[in-house]
Amino acid sequence: MSEEKGVEKEIHVVPLRRVYYGRRMNRADRALRLLKKYVARHYKEAERIIIHPAVNDFIWSRGREKPPRRVVVEVRFNKEEKVAEVLLARSSRATAK
Repeated sequence: MSEEKGVEKEIHVVPLRRVYYGRRMNRADRALRLLKKYVARHYKEAERIIIHPAVNDFIWSRGREKPPRRVVVEVRFNKEEKVAEVLLARSSRATAK
């Protein structure tokens, strides 16, 4: 964890395999909700959670029915504004476009 001017930065590997247990048609939707829930659980004092469009594109990259099993994200938490921003930490598929 690194800090600068009241901003915490952490790398998280978020497992998304739980979304595969339900029906196939809305897995990417549930993956985004699960990601938001995961960040809310780890940053309880966050009032807002902002998911970067690159994370959204990565989850939807294989379509609605087949989201990735896990995603590596960087969470930047601003303590003063109480905002958690979720960025894509690394992805070979997202950069290959």
